[in-house]
Amino acid sequence: MGVHRLILRERLRRLGWPGAGGAALLVLVAGHGLFGLWPAWQEREMLVGQIVAARERQVRIERGVELPPQGPGQQLADFHRQLPAQPAASTTIDRIYAAARAQNLSLARGEYSLGIDPKTRLARYRILLPVRAGYPQLRRFLHSLLSEVPALVLEDVEFKRKAIHETELEARIRMTLYLSRW
Repeated sequence: MGVHRLILRERLRRLGWPGAGGAALLVLVAGHGLFGLWPAWQEREMLVGQIVAARERQVRIERGVELPPQGPGQQLADFHRQLPAQPAASTTIDRIYAAARAQNLSLARGEYSLGIDPKTRLARYRILLPVRAGYPQLRRFLHSLLSEVPALVLEDVEFKRKAIHETELEARIRMTLYLSRW
């Protein structure tokens, strides 16, 4: 036995059972404070920080510096306002053809189908365009198309090359144009 153990045993013997029980209680209290109260205190501090941030945001909203949060109905209405209206579909499709002309692409005759979802009050124009061009041209066309028409979703692009030495690809571009019916 080490000298430290002997000293500890001797001191516990002097304290007796009441002293050993008191020491055990001190260890339990320290463990409770460390493992029970410390995490609760940290959570309390985090909640106090959130309350302070919420009060600061409320002051900014009252001063007009920040806009108040929108409810789900308002967010949906804003979303519908950002989409092109259904009667404006032809002008939006003209923008697709203008983006193709800017990249010197001639779009072959495409397939168009209109679908209406009564639950969401959105119209979906499904567009399938066959294109023949080089890969860099197609890539620039698709990039400009998505930046010009944000309501357009690129669903699928298929590439085909007839022979390995050809630089032009035959592509089928499938996309959906979402339109508002409000």
